[in-house]
Amino acid sequence: MTSILLVVFLLVTLALIGVILVQRSEGGGLGIGTSQGMGGFMSGRGTANLLTRTTAVLGTIFMALALVLAMLGRNEAPRGSILDAPAGGVPAATAPAVPAVPTVPNN
Repeated sequence: MTSILLVVFLLVTLALIGVILVQRSEGGGLGIGTSQGMGGFMSGRGTANLLTRTTAVLGTIFMALALVLAMLGRNEAPRGSILDAPAGGVPAATAPAVPAVPTVPNN
């Protein structure tokens, strides 16, 4: 479940980045509002409204997925503080025991 949501989250993120980068800073969006671009397909205002609505929808989906993933992952996180861990980063109880001198069997 979490893996599927993460993939959807990634796709929404990439779509949101793409939609934001397509917009012009003046709010013209795509720049196809003139008669030269795509035969007057949409007015400049219509293109800006479409991109603004798309950005709002993708942003809402992004925030909802982020909240859902945070709620799903809150019980999976290890409890405790990062400061409680030993200096090496690996807890002493889980570190494998390594002999100081390797033993060689006598033949």
